[in-house]
Amino acid sequence: MADTTHGALAPTYHPLPVTIARAHGTHVWDTDGNEFLDFLSGYSALNFGHLHQGLVAAAMTQLRQVTLTSRAFDHDRLEEFAQRLVEVVGPLTTGGEDSLVVPMNTGAEAVETAIKAVRKWGYDVRGVPEDQAKIVIAGGNFHGRTTTLVGLSDDPVARDGFGPFGPGFVRVPFGDLQAVADAVDDTTVAVLMEPVQGEAGVVIPPDDFWPGLRALTAEKNIALVADEIQSGLGRTGTTLACELWGVQPDLVCLGKALGGGIVAVSAVVGKPEILGVLTPGTHGSTFGGNPLACAVGIAALDLLSTGQYQARAAASGKVLQERLDALVDQGLLTGARCVGLWAGVDVDPKLGTGRELCEALLERGVLAKDTHASTIRLSPPLSIVQPELEMALDILEESLVALRDGGPGGGAGEEPADDGSDGDSTTAPSTDTSDIPDAEVTPPRKRRRSRLSPAAG
Repeated sequence: MADTTHGALAPTYHPLPVTIARAHGTHVWDTDGNEFLDFLSGYSALNFGHLHQGLVAAAMTQLRQVTLTSRAFDHDRLEEFAQRLVEVVGPLTTGGEDSLVVPMNTGAEAVETAIKAVRKWGYDVRGVPEDQAKIVIAGGNFHGRTTTLVGLSDDPVARDGFGPFGPGFVRVPFGDLQAVADAVDDTTVAVLMEPVQGEAGVVIPPDDFWPGLRALTAEKNIALVADEIQSGLGRTGTTLACELWGVQPDLVCLGKALGGGIVAVSAVVGKPEILGVLTPGTHGSTFGGNPLACAVGIAALDLLSTGQYQARAAASGKVLQERLDALVDQGLLTGARCVGLWAGVDVDPKLGTGRELCEALLERGVLAKDTHASTIRLSPPLSIVQPELEMALDILEESLVALRDGGPGGGAGEEPADDGSDGDSTTAPSTDTSDIPDAEVTPPRKRRRSRLSPAAG
């Protein structure tokens, strides 16, 4: 088993036993040269795959010009980035072509920005009494790990030990429109929710939930804020997940894929009446909207503007859903939720935990990550081609069978390790495959590994 402990690092993560050394497209290689299909995509930060040539080129060009000015000065990519966001995302919000943009760095910063904006809007525009603004949130949420945002969570692992938490938030069950309506009063300034809950296990609300939220918030003059940091920018087969229900939020929080897997980029986009209350000195960021981030963000938005990646996610998502449904029918999974190229997969606890399934997948050449207990998520790069997708799903089925028949290590059915291999595949990895027909792409060679087996220790 690979050693993933590091003496100088605080133990904030429990990574799978693999150490990645290089990556390209949908593939990564570890320090021993073993090849894997990436089915996590950096929690959707790598929607376009690893080292997409267009994104790398944009970054390299900007690196030779200027990387940081701070917002003390303007730079020549800042307004271009904002305008591009307005063109691609603005019409999907109630801000339309008049939308404003607040550039930040991380997803958590984007959500914090939205919280500050709706509170100030509530006080300055709505006339809510000072320090009484309330925001309705959902149970099972994951908005980030700042002290404010973990206070919104009901996950004890994320929350316990970090209080006291700030007031002003009312938590209701996700998908329960009546509970939201009951929580709203004259001091409510916003409803803040993920359209699809990613960390909770790709939890999809009832079809009438988001349209109902839109109608309720519009009636009550309450801001509707969509946290699309994981779900946005193509993952669900649409540019924003809110499009699945024909809903325009007032503000949308974006991150992860906006930086193309190269730099941290986030933003809040939407209604000028709300974001316009943030004036000089009331909010800011040293690195937010820096030239390098803007250059990469523009290139990422250009990729999305063609609609190719959204279409790929929608088409591949149908294959993913069909295959996962078949595994449920076979009794190898107790449930599977799929939206676009994004799935939450529930393992029968009798077979093993989500962690054990991820280790079994790792052993066979697929990287995925558990969420809670016996649930894992699948979110490959949107550039994945069908042979790769089918291969990974074959490996998922094989791994589940191994858990059923022999426990986490695969039991007696495990094949001998491919010790004669040089550790690298003879098949070229996929890169930007949006223009390559599926038939022209050869999937990577599926290989067994023994380092996770009980015998290997």
